[in-house]
Amino acid sequence: MYETSIDGFSIRHAVPTDVPLILQFIRDLAEYEKLTHEVVVNEQDLQRHLFSEDAKAEVLIAEQDQSPVGFALYFHNFSTFLGRPGIYLEDLFVSPQYRGQGYGKALLTCLASIAVSRNCGRLEWSVLDWNQPAIDFYEALGATTMKGWLVNRVTGAALTQMAEKFEVI
Repeated sequence: MYETSIDGFSIRHAVPTDVPLILQFIRDLAEYEKLTHEVVVNEQDLQRHLFSEDAKAEVLIAEQDQSPVGFALYFHNFSTFLGRPGIYLEDLFVSPQYRGQGYGKALLTCLASIAVSRNCGRLEWSVLDWNQPAIDFYEALGATTMKGWLVNRVTGAALTQMAEKFEVI
C-alpha cells in the first residue's frame, strides 16, 4: 500500500473485491466525458483483465478515511526509442466532491513513483482537447502536451475488418 500520513488518506492497489467500485468509477468518468454510450465493460471483463494470471492492467484506489475518492487504471507499454518499458495511464478519475483537494495529484505522483521504481522511461496518457482544467492540472505537474501527435484508434467492426485484411506475404 502507498500511504500518506495526512489525515487518513491512502492509495492502494485494487483487489478483486473492488471490481464493482472500479466499474462505477469507469461509468462516472464516462458520464463526465460525455461518453456513456461507449461503455460496454462489465464486472466479468474487469475481473478477467485486472485480476487473472494474465492480467492486462492494474488499478490504484485512492481513499480518504477508507472511503474511495478516485482511481487510476494503467498498464505497461514499451518505448522503442528509449528501449525501456513505460506506463500508460488509461483513466484517472476523482469523484467531483473530492476534486481540488490533492487526490488527483497524489494518484498521478504515486503512479510516477511506480514508474520510477519499475525503471520505466516514461509515464504518458491522453486527455480530451476540451478538458482545459485537466490539461492545466497536468501541465502544472510538469507534463508536456504532445503537439503534433494525433491518437489513432480502431475498434469494433473496423478492427475486425482490418484484421480480415491480414495476409501472410
